[in-house]
Amino acid sequence: MSDGALAGIRVIELGEMVSAPYCAKLFADYGADVVKVEPPKRGDRSRNWGPFPGDVADPEKSGLYFFLNTNKKGVTCNVEAEAGRAVLDRLLADADVLIENYLPPHLRALDLDYASIAAKHPHLVVISVTPFGQSGPYSEWNGHDLNAFHLSGASSRYCGRMGEPPLEQGTFAADFYGAATAATWGLAAVYGREAAGGGQLVDVSCAEAIAATFTGGQNIGGAAQDGRFDKRTGVGMSLGAPATIMPCKDGHVWVLALEAAQWDGLARAMGNPDWMSVDIFQNMLSRAENRDMIYPLIEEWTSQHTKMEIMDACQAEGCPVTAVFTVQEAAEHPHIKDRGGLVTLEHDALGSVRTLGAPFQLPLCPGGPITAAPLLGQHNEEVYGALGLDVAALQADGAI
Repeated sequence: MSDGALAGIRVIELGEMVSAPYCAKLFADYGADVVKVEPPKRGDRSRNWGPFPGDVADPEKSGLYFFLNTNKKGVTCNVEAEAGRAVLDRLLADADVLIENYLPPHLRALDLDYASIAAKHPHLVVISVTPFGQSGPYSEWNGHDLNAFHLSGASSRYCGRMGEPPLEQGTFAADFYGAATAATWGLAAVYGREAAGGGQLVDVSCAEAIAATFTGGQNIGGAAQDGRFDKRTGVGMSLGAPATIMPCKDGHVWVLALEAAQWDGLARAMGNPDWMSVDIFQNMLSRAENRDMIYPLIEEWTSQHTKMEIMDACQAEGCPVTAVFTVQEAAEHPHIKDRGGLVTLEHDALGSVRTLGAPFQLPLCPGGPITAAPLLGQHNEEVYGALGLDVAALQADGAI
């Protein structure tokens, strides 16, 4: 990755599971030199998460770990021991960025909080990605992805049907959003070191990242100002129609036709049925008020066609209807393949593995996974040897 957009930036990752590793992955996939520091013997906790080939647990074959740690070098270091913290200190001396996601009390107990690190390494940008941030009454709490997500109000706004209990959100949404936020502003802090007079702390709360993106200022700000905010409606929109997921012959489609041109395009795709020209259906608000009449009539048409037939017909008429793909269908979709959305890497334990490619396109200096996630301690000799350290002695001391 020496010719990547972030070439020349050296990153130390002291993180587990999703938020810090994904933030570091975004640096690594675009050319930064990222060294992942893991506890000896057990490694990152994500090694114990699946999926595993054949559902047989193996810390070197975790699908989650593989995805989160491409393009990184991997070393072990026991930061719980004084000898290990001395080794970490050597790594930080040559680094531009430290990315971590441990809770503040734990790092303070180890003298690895920002104040302690900055005293030794004032040039260092420290990116901390935690559920609730480094300050405030909840910063000391134990918390995880779902704690952050539900603190934001997002589940009340989006997840579940109207009048029924809210639902949980899956797939580490808060951790991934917090990580992307952290990578963006952490990079800004790196390039802003001259203006700032050195490194600084980038304090990212995953709950606040979700609040700003999922819930949105129009809800939290509106509630703070005059007590007005939106709540979950299940499938569909309350102020416009059609805007909902509907069944078809081979699955589902997302039907969206709010603007007049979109509604007319949907009508043409459906063969211009007479009922679609009725006056009360020419306005998205009045269509929403009469959705109980409209949706069964649209479903009569969607149920006769496949999702690709529906999407192709509607898109040809300027109506943004989209097939709802399964994960398997998305993994095999030609559009995603054409954009390099999937790449194949070779891994010592897993063999040939397909994984996601670059999430953001930079045509002049493309990024994305090139090397597979490291085995536990795979680069100890390379990384520590380059620092002039005796790896065998460090192992004997319990430092790595």
